Formats: sequence, structure tokens, C-alpha cells
Amino acid sequence: MKKILVLVLVLALALPVCGAAEAAYTPGTYTAGAQGMLSTVEATVTVSESEITAVEIDSSGETAGLGTEVAVPLGEAILAAQSTQVDSIAGATVSSDAAKAAVQKCLDEAAGVEAPAASGYIPGTYTATVKGCRGEVTVETTFDEQSITDVKVTAHSETYGVGYGTSTAPIDALPGQIVEHQSLAVDSVSGATITSAAIKQAVAQCATEAGGSAEALQAAAVETAQAGDETYDVDVVVVGAGAAGLSAAQTALEAGANVLLVEKVGVTGGSTARSGGKILGAGTPWQTAQGFTDTPELMYEYLMSFDRDGIMDEDLVRTFCEASAENIQWLVDRGVQIQDVEPIHSSLTPWRVHNVVGGGGQTDGHGGQFTAPLTNLYEQSGGKVLYNCRANELLTDESGAVVGLKAEKADGTTVTVNAGAVILATGGYAHNEEMLAKYNDFLPTNVNSGVPKGNVGDGLTMAVAVGAKNFDAPGLQLVYVSYDCYCGINEESGLIVSEDGERVVDEWSYQSHVAQALADADSTCGYYITAVKDGVCVEPYPMLQWGVTMEQVPHAASIEELAGLIGMDAGTLSATVARYNELCAAGEDADFGKPAEYMIPVEGEMYYAFRMTPGSSVTFGGLQIDTGSHVLDENDEPIPGLYAAGEVAFTGLFDSEYPCCGMAIGSAVYYGRVAAENAVAGK
Repeated sequence: MKKILVLVLVLALALPVCGAAEAAYTPGTYTAGAQGMLSTVEATVTVSESEITAVEIDSSGETAGLGTEVAVPLGEAILAAQSTQVDSIAGATVSSDAAKAAVQKCLDEAAGVEAPAASGYIPGTYTATVKGCRGEVTVETTFDEQSITDVKVTAHSETYGVGYGTSTAPIDALPGQIVEHQSLAVDSVSGATITSAAIKQAVAQCATEAGGSAEALQAAAVETAQAGDETYDVDVVVVGAGAAGLSAAQTALEAGANVLLVEKVGVTGGSTARSGGKILGAGTPWQTAQGFTDTPELMYEYLMSFDRDGIMDEDLVRTFCEASAENIQWLVDRGVQIQDVEPIHSSLTPWRVHNVVGGGGQTDGHGGQFTAPLTNLYEQSGGKVLYNCRANELLTDESGAVVGLKAEKADGTTVTVNAGAVILATGGYAHNEEMLAKYNDFLPTNVNSGVPKGNVGDGLTMAVAVGAKNFDAPGLQLVYVSYDCYCGINEESGLIVSEDGERVVDEWSYQSHVAQALADADSTCGYYITAVKDGVCVEPYPMLQWGVTMEQVPHAASIEELAGLIGMDAGTLSATVARYNELCAAGEDADFGKPAEYMIPVEGEMYYAFRMTPGSSVTFGGLQIDTGSHVLDENDEPIPGLYAAGEVAFTGLFDSEYPCCGMAIGSAVYYGRVAAENAVAGK
């Protein structure tokens, strides 16, 4: 019996993927791609006349730690099985299916199998619902007997300014493209690939339900223009279309300049669109309406109180504070809607963090209410955007002045822009592990950062190459959170300890202050320690917020046992908890000054530890600018023709701790406007 089984296995391995008696390939190496979760997954397959001899899969653009990990095991499994009929990798099925589909395309080409032909449809309107970036996406697709006649996204909860709301966002752009080309091979919108994939998957399901061939739609060729060289002659070129870049481009356009905006991905918004939609201001009508009296001087004093290393630029901070109210009004005059103000922290007044409509509290995905109105206004006013175009080199003349840039489009087109001035607004470097290496003591990796993957410091690299100074800041905006339940992010009543089991901060303080204290302790993680007493969690808010149950985290009947479960010294953690409970009983936090009403003892029948890991969205340092947004060289002299604003140039605006929500967007908008005013005026 064993010999028979072996023989059957050998015969099975010899069978081609199509199930014929013998494999018949044209020897060679073939390449193909298929849409994954975030990107096109590429496959390179080499075959002899009768078998697959090599499989290489590139899933590097997929979700880090999930989709990126499918390449090697799937390639090995397909090679061993001589077939794509292998199991997907658990937790990464979309990326796995894309990898297998790409390999199958290669094998079909090698075997001379023609792509499936389009078949007819049963006329009607069909509906499919699939998972998008932030929830379910429902798509209606209408067919006549031979074609798709209409595609509509009828329900979704995608991010405004990224998933929808602008001319190139996938919900606005892809339905029409699918109908026009009668194909699902239209390009996904880079920067919004999950939403793009959801729309395509839903249309494919509708096609199948209508009796058609989803495979044929996916294989239908889409004609694209041939890549070639392009040259532009403009007054001002702006690089990056987040808060800073859009504000700069619109300001320059309104001043009568010929403006070109160069954006790396297929949609505007950058980090701003993915943010909570908050902006800082003092002395505004929204503050007055809620009963707060505030002044630029008070705001300046608050911000400068974070200058612990003496590296903040008083002029940069003061100039922004003095213009902060007018800065918000400038946005409102261009379509941005402000809802209200909220506190930086409950212990601080006056409130000066301004929310866009629908925002408020600890949230994200509302920042598109800044960027979408600016994008639409700019384009409707005649402004030009080069999408999917990555700037990679600044051009200088014989005197060292910046006179333009070189860039490359995603299709390989080389772009040369000759300009009177260049404004860099390329964002930070939160996804550049090499640039982040200086923070590795407390930030071993930043793969969970919510900012765009393209935030890798392009502007810094280009500017340094022409003599700009790049300042390495001592810190960056940090949060320590559980990526399961987001506990410990703000104003917590529970006990937070370092990885050594020591208490290092007043937990009831601003999120970045808690994070900075853990970072100062060289702690690569933190733990939120709580207990259940008489069947009730003594501090339940952080745990129940996102649906994580108490049983999903390490728990034990004693602190000593809990310490063992999380690899912590039992004596240290026990002493910390005992001291904390002692302070709770005394009604005064003599160690860190936490208000007595938020001192809740950690005692009960069962103890729990929620692990919090560090992550960052906003990076500090970078280029140094003056109050005119001129980029400075190593001698602190302006580089002619070069300006910068936003996260690429945060030197002097921050020290090592993020002072409050709204500071990054507020200063980016303001100094983007200043850069454009001076660039147009030639100052």
C-alpha cells in the first residue's frame, strides 16, 4: 500500500495545473501580476517543457508582517506541488490569492492557454458587498447582454479625501474607468489601494452573478500611453500634496503664478487626510463661542514649555502662534468646515484644538476635510497635479540656486520641471527604517504607523544633496498603545509600567507625555496593569473600547504570577503595584502628581497586563527653515529658490515631545502659505 501511495503522489506531481495528462510548456521565464490587498503582487515563473523549475513571488507592497510574508512559503508550496492549487497563508488570504493568480497567469501563458474570453451577461443590476479599508463597501453593477453599463458605490465608510471626495479617489474615479475600459485591469489608485481592490472585487462578484466571466474582465487589456520624457516650465513647483503642499499650491495659484503640484501617489492628502482632522489656533471665534478666552501669547508660552533641549526656534513658534487664528480662517474661506474646540488635555485650559465637522476626541480619518476641499478648489481653479510622480532630484544652476527638479512617473516617464522656485512639502520619514534607526532604543520598528507608506524622507534626501542642513531631532511624536484595543493612549486612570515593571509617569496626562516618559526609560514597550475585583474590572475603559476581552491578554491570580507571564521581574512589579496602591490609599500621588480622583488601586481576584508598543506618525527635525520658509544651508543661509513647509521641515517647531494635537497640521498650512507667498514674490 505504501508503494502505491508514493506512485500516486509522483504521478500527481507530474500533472499540469490544468489537469491534463501531461504538462506541455514552452520553456522559458514568464512574469505576471495580480491585484493584492495593497499592491500588485508580481510572479516570475520559470518552466521546462514538462515542469515548473522556479517560482519567485514579490509581495513586498502588501501589509507588513502579513501579506509581505506569503512570497517564500507560497513559492515553495507551488514548486513542490507543481500547481497553484495550494493552501493560502492564514491571515493573508487576499495576498495569497493574488500570488497564486499571478503564478497561474504565467503558467497559462507558458502552456499556450488563452485568456478567458468575455461572455455575455444576464441583463440587470447586481449588488455585492466586500471589505474595504474602514468597513464594508457595497457596489451596484449594471449589465446589458454584452457589457457593463454602470458601476456605483452605494454604501461605504471609507476615508474622506483618500477613498472618496476628490477627482482621483477610487470611489470617484474607478467606477467610470471600469465602464470605459470594460476591464478590471484598470490601475488601482496608489495611496488608496485597499478601497480600489474592494471596488474591483465587488464588480467581479457582480459579473459572476450576472453569468459573465470575472476572469475575462480581470484579463481585459487596458491601453496605456507610452512612457516618454515630459518637460514643464512653471513659476512654482510644489512637491507633495498634504496640508503644506496644497496650501502652498493654492496660495501660489491665487497670486497669479503658473503652478505645478507633483504628488507621489494617485491621490492627495498625505498624512493629513489620515489624521484626526485637528488644527491649533488661539483667539478664534470658535473658542469664544464655547466660552474660552485665549491669546497667541498664551499659546506661545504653552508650546515653548516643551523646549527642554533648547532647540525650539522662538521666532518660528511665535510667528505661527500670532497667525494661527487667521490661518484657520483662511482654510474656512476655502471650504474647510470647523466644528468646535476641544482641550489639549482635560487638565488644561483654554481649549484650543479645533476639530473639523464630524471629528473630535481620539480618532482618525477626518483630516481629508482639510485636504479634499483644497484639492478640489485647486483643480477647479485650473491648478495642475502630476499624480503618481516621484520627485527624486533638485536642479541647480552654476550659482547653487535651485531652478527645478527631476521626477519619474509610475509608468517610467521622466519628468523635468524648470521652475523659478521649488517648495518641498514631502512629509516626514516615519516609514524609513534607516532614518528612524537613531530611535531604535525605544522604537525598534514603526511598521504599524498609520501614515502613508511613501513617507520615507524624499524631500530631506533631495535637499541635503544640494547643501541643505538636516537636523536629527532628539525625539519624535510617540504613542504607546495596544494595537488590539488601543488602551493607554490618553488620560488613563489605570497603572502603566515600563518593560522593567517600574512606574515612570502620571498616567492621566497627554498621550505623548506618557509615551515620552516610557521612551526616556528606554522601554521598548509598556504595560497597562489592571485587576478584576468582585467580578468587575477596576478600570475597564481601555480594555472594552475596541472589543478585546479580558481573557485575551495575560492574566493571573497574583501579581507575581502575572510578572512571570510577561517576562518581568516579579519583585519589581510587585513593589510597583504595592507603592501605587499605597499612594491610592493616601489620596495623593507623591511620586508623579496624578490627581487623586484618578488614582484607582490595582487589587482584586485576577490581574491583567495589556502590552503597549510604540509607534509614531509625526517625525521631528529635518530641514531648517526661517520664518519666510526658506530652506537653510549648513551655514544657516537661505538656499536661493528652495522653500519648505510641513513635516519635511519641522526643525525648531518641536523638541522631543509632541505638545498637542493640531500643531503639525496648523504649522504645515501656515508655513506652506508663507513659502508660496515668498516664492511667487521672489523673496
